[in-house]
Amino acid sequence: MSLHAAAAPAVDAHGRPARFRAVFEREFDYVWTSLRRLGVQARDAEDVAQDVFVHVYRRLDDYDPARPLRPWLFAFAFRCASDWRRLARHRVEVGDDPDRRAGSSLAADDAIARTEDRALVLRALERVELERRGVFILYELDECPMKEIAETLGIPLFTAYSRLRVARQEFTAAVRVLRAERGER
Repeated sequence: MSLHAAAAPAVDAHGRPARFRAVFEREFDYVWTSLRRLGVQARDAEDVAQDVFVHVYRRLDDYDPARPLRPWLFAFAFRCASDWRRLARHRVEVGDDPDRRAGSSLAADDAIARTEDRALVLRALERVELERRGVFILYELDECPMKEIAETLGIPLFTAYSRLRVARQEFTAAVRVLRAERGER
């Protein structure tokens, strides 16, 4: 063994730092968006996303690359969003802070409409109970198969279907109420 090799710091045999960096760079926006959909305010979403990735880094060796990555990440986001919501300082409802991440070259009217629609969806999602919201987001927005959702969230398959059914009802009702409040049909 050479002196140089003995002096070198221990290297993660599985290449965890490089794998983590690739996951972080590729999936940060997905995690950030998932957190917003789970009710984390925009002002806190980046901090909570960092917490998510701290947990991801610690558990990266547990990830099975034969399975899709996003549902696995969503499970971390779901738990971190749940923790965030339990904090007393977050129980006071604050005004909407539209996502500033999605820039586009749409006409001003189209951009405003998209921002309003995005805010409507986020507000409607906030009215869906968190456990049902997680299933709804994974199935309807992230287009994950229900079996995978049940496994990711650690719930029975039929419970996942039941939560989806109720979440759809809650979401639809919330959209109707919010549109009525805005004077829309």
